[in-house]
Amino acid sequence: MNLLNTLGLTNNDINPEEERRKLQLYINLKLASSGQPTCADQGTREFLETARDLLKSYREKNRLLADYRCPADKRIQQFLDRYLSDSGVASIPKLPGVTFVLDRHGIARELSLPMGEDEFHSEIVSSYRVKQGVLHNPASDRRTTKGSFHIAEGGLPIPGDKKAVPKKTFSIMLEHALNPPKDLLKLPFSANQATPAEMFVSLLLRPIVCPEVPGVDAEKSMEIRFFAPGNLVSNLDFVESIFGNGGNPNLAEFDAALDTAHWSGHTGCVILAPHLITLTKKELGLPYIDDANERQKREKMCWQTAGERYNDGQAFKITA
Repeated sequence: MNLLNTLGLTNNDINPEEERRKLQLYINLKLASSGQPTCADQGTREFLETARDLLKSYREKNRLLADYRCPADKRIQQFLDRYLSDSGVASIPKLPGVTFVLDRHGIARELSLPMGEDEFHSEIVSSYRVKQGVLHNPASDRRTTKGSFHIAEGGLPIPGDKKAVPKKTFSIMLEHALNPPKDLLKLPFSANQATPAEMFVSLLLRPIVCPEVPGVDAEKSMEIRFFAPGNLVSNLDFVESIFGNGGNPNLAEFDAALDTAHWSGHTGCVILAPHLITLTKKELGLPYIDDANERQKREKMCWQTAGERYNDGQAFKITA
């Protein structure tokens, strides 16, 4: 394990300011290679100009491979294609093709604040640089789980204490989740620029689910892919600080399926989409109350007036 890239730890003394400068250069390289605006000082601009043709070549390859997905994302997309094949929607939602891949520890933290600044504020989160790192304070922090766990139909039986969601509604919701408002896509790192970068950020995690039993069984981990609109990169900084960084999902060395001795066989996907609370039940395809079954009426998975918001406009988690 590379402790610096995975956990941000090193046995050597490092200069924090120098490390930040390197991260900022790396971030600008990734932005430029994705065709996004950069936040470069004079030295960085000169470096990017030197690498201009190389970056243009990289962007062209990305364009040609627009439909390609890394192995983990391909597994997730194949599940979605199978699961939603009978949902009744015109087209099945596709995972983002080009994202800002958080492939080493610390990038998410640096992205969560404007370059050269110590604070960031939006309608969703406020972030502050402190001596221990960066403090993230979400605008809404739920203290209860009542009514917040929803499960899409079509799989195992859904417990009575969870809300059952029609598969078509889940598919429509997923489509909205993957097409957030432009303001949500703005990266805090470039928030002070005339033209800020706007894109999804993504992270690979490999949390351990079975510790090694020496001489009996090897350590096993699952793989989880996180996707978030750029404005919510602070959330990925949070989960990365707990589970560590799983590396670049585009590289074979981080493909769990090529390391079956240490992979549990499970792949997960988490998509952050706070804008879903603004959607109405009607536009999500839920039935009118007269057409709903008893469970849908009991769980308010139906509507009487066209303006009723899904889950009363409150935050929720949905899984399939």
